[in-house]
Amino acid sequence: MPSPPIIAAAPNRAIAELNERSREIFRQIVESYLATGEPVGSKNIARILPMTLSPASVRNVMMELENAGLIFAPHTSAGRLPTQSGLRFFVDAMLEIGDVATDERDRIESQMRATASRQTFEGALAEASQMLSGVSRGAGIVVTTKSNAALRHVEFVRLDPGRALVVLVSEDGSVENRLLDLPSGLPASALVEASNFLNARIAGRTLGQLRGEIEMRRSEMERELDVLTARLVEAGLATSIGQPDMRQLIVRGQANLLDDLRAEEDLDRIRRLFADLETQTDVIDLLTRADEGEGVRIFIGSENRLFSLSGSSMIAAPFRDGQQRVVGAVGVIGPTRLNYARIVPMVDFTARVVSRMLEGGR
Repeated sequence: MPSPPIIAAAPNRAIAELNERSREIFRQIVESYLATGEPVGSKNIARILPMTLSPASVRNVMMELENAGLIFAPHTSAGRLPTQSGLRFFVDAMLEIGDVATDERDRIESQMRATASRQTFEGALAEASQMLSGVSRGAGIVVTTKSNAALRHVEFVRLDPGRALVVLVSEDGSVENRLLDLPSGLPASALVEASNFLNARIAGRTLGQLRGEIEMRRSEMERELDVLTARLVEAGLATSIGQPDMRQLIVRGQANLLDDLRAEEDLDRIRRLFADLETQTDVIDLLTRADEGEGVRIFIGSENRLFSLSGSSMIAAPFRDGQQRVVGAVGVIGPTRLNYARIVPMVDFTARVVSRMLEGGR
């Protein structure tokens, strides 16, 4: 599987022109931070560098990196940590992304499909967020629309000669009503025929999957239904899918965020993040921004208003329905020292699995 594309920010010129020695020292500082969360000093860096440099030479380079805004000293006489700009540069320009092992890919896909077959598509999404939380030390998150809910029943109910309601009953028991303009001259029996035609083909499909199924079997529909009733079926599906839907957020693994607290300020940061997750709206808005590109989006710290206080990061990737429309996103929220190299391909692969499920298993 090719490495997932990452939508990157442009580094400033001073950062882009770092020489090989400076880049290697910077890499060691960042990788130490991602592994331990602790500042690292020049002596330790000098010991682990693949080149021979004295601690004094390393300190000189660290001063240059500090002047470039890539690292900082959290305390007097302490080691150095990467700044947010430094993390962004590392992620965009230096991160070596791994791959998802074959056994992990098989496990992710089989667990999600098994959950979808036993429960609902929403259950599969919850399973996806749970698995992502397990590999990330963070919270797994999914945002989706109610149009991705597995359906139990569809019915057309006439309101007056020119209008009807499309009543959508999901497997979780939720009901949505959407207004539909009726074709002129449509007989009352057409509403019953259209309902029966769709209900015979629902079988736990989402709206997107149902529409794809009908489009694939257009000739069958035209044989079974008259022209006006066929138009009603198509109009009902278009209305159901085309309207803006309320987005829902699925979060799993928040407790992971409490496992690696190192100071009182860390606890305060996590409390703020929990408050952000409780409001949901801001998280959904941020996840929706993952819809803007083909690749994985990475949001670090105060680059986004949502994380300006909690100092967290989010890695997210969009998923698509059978018509290749972006209908949601999966991701991970956690501390800025997330294991980006491992989590980025996991998020990307999970989004691809969800897309294939929405496409009907292809």
